[in-house]
Order: sequence, then C-alpha cells, then structure tokens
Amino acid sequence: MQLNENQKMIRQMARDFAKSKIAPIAAEIDRSAEFPAATVKEMGSLGFLGLTVPEEFGGVGADVTSYALVVEEISRVCGSHGLTVAAHNSLGCWPIAAIGTQEQKAKFLPPAASGESLLSFGLTEAGAGSDAGGTRTTAVRDGDHWVLNGSKMWITNSHYAGALIITAKTDPEAKGSRGISAFIVPTDTPGFTVEKKENKLGMRASDTAPLTLEDVRVPHEYLLGKEGEGFKYFMMTLDGGRISIAAVALGLAVGAYDVAREYAKEREQFGKPIAQFQAIEFMLADMATQIAASRLLTYEACRQKDAGMDYGQMAAMAKLHASETAMLVTDRAIQILGGYGFTTEYPVERMYRDAKLCTIGEGTSEIQRMVIGRHELSL
Repeated sequence: MQLNENQKMIRQMARDFAKSKIAPIAAEIDRSAEFPAATVKEMGSLGFLGLTVPEEFGGVGADVTSYALVVEEISRVCGSHGLTVAAHNSLGCWPIAAIGTQEQKAKFLPPAASGESLLSFGLTEAGAGSDAGGTRTTAVRDGDHWVLNGSKMWITNSHYAGALIITAKTDPEAKGSRGISAFIVPTDTPGFTVEKKENKLGMRASDTAPLTLEDVRVPHEYLLGKEGEGFKYFMMTLDGGRISIAAVALGLAVGAYDVAREYAKEREQFGKPIAQFQAIEFMLADMATQIAASRLLTYEACRQKDAGMDYGQMAAMAKLHASETAMLVTDRAIQILGGYGFTTEYPVERMYRDAKLCTIGEGTSEIQRMVIGRHELSL
C-alpha cells in the first residue's frame, strides 16, 4: 500500500510513542489490569483520541487510513492501548461526528478529542449480542426528556467516559430491530451506574464493565439522529468498528511476528540458528503471508470508506481475516519461542491472549461470515 507523506508522518509518530511510552509499561499493566490513564492522556495531547473528530471540534479530522495506521502501531506493543483508542474513536466519537447535531458535536467532541474524557458505546446486553436487535433497554418520552431503564454489558472505556451512546427501545410495539433509538448519555446523570470492571483473559488493561440505567433522564436534544433509526446507526457504527478491530488484530500479529522472527535468528540449536531449519522457516513464511493479506484487506476497507463507497463487506472481510490471522500468528510465535513463549518473559503470550478478543468483539467471526455471505448473495 502506498502511503502519502502525511500518513507516513502520523504512522511514525504513533510508532515512536508506542515504543518509548507504551512498550515499557505494557507487561505491568497487563499483570495489574490497571487502566493506563497517564499514557491515554498523552495520546489525547498527540491527537490520537481525536483522529475521527473534525478539526472544527478540536480533532485531527484524519482519513480512515491514518486512523488505522495509528491503531495498528499502538497495538503492535499493547493491545489494551490499541483497543482503548479504537473504541473511543470509532464507537464513541464517530457516531456523534457523523450523525449528531451541531450542538451535540460542540458539547461532546472537544473534550473527547483532547483526552479530557473518553466516549463509549453501549449496545450489548445479556440477551442482545450477535442479535443486536434484541435490545431490552427502554427509553420512554416524558415531556422534553427521555427516561432510560435497562443494562448493558462488555462496555469499553466505561469508567473513564464522559458520555456514552446508549441504544434503547423507544417503540415497545415494534418487532425485532425496529423501534430502537440512540441517545447520548452523560455518565454523571443520576441513575447511571458503571459496575465493577471485568476480570478478563486478555486486553486486561482496557476498561470493560457492565452498566445499569435506573430512571436515567436525558433531555430530548440528546437523542442521536432520528427516533427509531438506532439499529441503522449502530450497524453503520459497527461497520467502521470492524476496521478498527482489524487494525488492532493486524498490530498484534505484526508485533508477535517481529518477536518470533528475531528470536529465530538468534536462538541456536544443533549448531545453527533455528531460523535455518525449514520447519521454522515455513512457519515464518505462513505468518508473513497471512499478515500481508490482512494488511491489504484492512487498508482496502479504509480506502473504500474514505472514498465514500459501501465498505461493509470489505470491513467484515478485513476483521475476519485479521483477527484469525492474529490468533494464528501469536500461536505460531509461542511455538517458535518454545518454553520462553509460554512465559511472561516475552510478550507473545500476552499478544495471544489479547488477540482472542478480536475474534469476538464488534461481531464474532461467525457473524462476519454471515455478513460477507449475505453481501455475496445480495440478501
């Protein structure tokens, strides 16, 4: 992929920051499951939290390719940091920037772009995951306010968010995905509670928690877009989110591959580096090939979105391929490192654990295959 000078510059900025500020703390925050508030704040000052925010609202207004490059570079050293940036930009900032009113943009985007506070997206519920139309959270109109009741699960950045976009059923008579609306809900609204952070297999420093809404009142002007159009909005948001997860997965795969390749060149057995054994050489060849294919899919999805094309199928392909590549590459990296790969002395075991989320979040691999198949069959 041919990058322009601006894209090269932002990629180098992200790479330098990741190596100097994130890599030294990545292992420790994984062990402690501590959210990296200080480095996230620094990423705000560098513009990484405002990549999808228009310049008039304090953001960078970057193209999608530049955004994905930043997420990839950060994820090469730490999946938790990469996911934090990805969820904030694509799930939090983008819907407001794309769908919100001028007043909503002016209120919520500047503090998000600067890193003063994060934004998040509340879609998943106990009975509404892959079946996103199964939303049970409700919103009832009461004069010039809406009253929300319900709960959400697996919400990224929730403890550090200034506001969340919450999906809720506004027409109880509507069936399936109909009658769902989206609301911007400030986290300091009475009745809004962020529950205890989840203890996770991977992405341990990323903040993930359930939410509870009990008679949460928000002004009518916090309705995002049109009433009853929420399902369409979050499907649009998830299309972009799949590019984000593809970039996270690509970064994890590249990071693990780099470690495995260098180890194979240095580790000697039977009098020569193990990289000279065909078994290892073939593993590295397969890893490099799958990474290259994932990169092409991911940045083609970026190109299509930047061009205003229908990018939904390509985003699903990129997310599917990159996430499964990340699992393959991190697994092979552990194998190449042998016993060392199974310990925390090297980062590949952490990358392996982090990569698993990429096959689940923003739609499982099975859902991606459904999306791709339906596009192929024009269903």
